[in-house]
Amino acid sequence: LQKSLNETFGADKYSEARKEVLTNMFSRPMQMALYFCTGVLEDETLFRHYALNVPFYTHFTSPIRRYADIIVHRLLSASLGASSPIKMEKEAIQRQADHCNDRKMASKRVQELSADLFFAIFVRVRG
Repeated sequence: LQKSLNETFGADKYSEARKEVLTNMFSRPMQMALYFCTGVLEDETLFRHYALNVPFYTHFTSPIRRYADIIVHRLLSASLGASSPIKMEKEAIQRQADHCNDRKMASKRVQELSADLFFAIFVRVRG
């Protein structure tokens, strides 16, 4: 698949744009990760990472990027004894997670629509 994609990208001034759009289109079927508070979920099988095949998994990036990552950093820091526990009830954490999931899904949808528009214009121009 990768070899076929590389041949499709080409080497003209639009090759990077084609690469971005096609890579995005091929990765769409993958399930999107969701934030959740483990304290509100009783089924621990929901904590696992399917692709990595690990039973417990957390993911975060730099806390300057997303509020959800700030919460994860604070919770991990507290669990390691490096800071005090955060003063949020688990239901409040879940509400924040739900809000972050909603915003992430909306952002992803806009990104997909933008890629669809670019692809439609590309097909129309290139035939």
